[in-house]
Amino acid sequence: MIELHAFDDARAQSDALARAVGDALRASLGTPTTSGGKRRATFAVSGGTSPRPFLTALSSHAFDWSEIDVTLVDDRWVPETDAASNARLVHETLLRNAAANARFLPLVDTTATLEARIAALNADPARALPDVAVLGMGEDGHTASIFADAPEWREAITTSQRFVAVHPASAPHARVSWSLHALREIGRLFLLIAGEHKLAVLQRAAATAEENAISKLANDKGVRLDVYWCAH
Repeated sequence: MIELHAFDDARAQSDALARAVGDALRASLGTPTTSGGKRRATFAVSGGTSPRPFLTALSSHAFDWSEIDVTLVDDRWVPETDAASNARLVHETLLRNAAANARFLPLVDTTATLEARIAALNADPARALPDVAVLGMGEDGHTASIFADAPEWREAITTSQRFVAVHPASAPHARVSWSLHALREIGRLFLLIAGEHKLAVLQRAAATAEENAISKLANDKGVRLDVYWCAH
């Protein structure tokens, strides 16, 4: 199910999404564990240029960031110092102000091979499924790094493992990504997009089953996707 939240400008969109994500994280922190102890929450974010204003706005929201693990929906297989690194983006925008107290769990470790890193992530019990995630979407309908033109496409949309390696044909760099199975299991999913063209891509993907990741999510009856869209 898709719920569309439309805004006239990026500032209003970013502020509204920051409030909604903050509310979702507070609700996750308020959920007791089976042992009655204090529960941590896990929050996954996307890279690119669109999330920058939202991540900056969210960084100043005051709640118990020390109990939140921040991670990524996907990342390029590059060092954190590289301009293409989503981890670098998160440090520059989100992990500041009040959010500096969060614990960051990167996906990439280039001291290992990509294959070894994927195996380690899937075997790591500390890698909890995110309670809240903010996705982006490409004009080809990919979300996270689940690209339909990658040789790993079929594995990425069918595996029960949480993490996959992806080598997209249409984009630079190998990637680490959460799988489609993992995305479907996340309790609160948000999608941040802008422009008439991307809205049309999303609406077409939701109306008919297409071979792209956003269509797989949008047509899953068990998935609720809160879409925060602005016209410009």
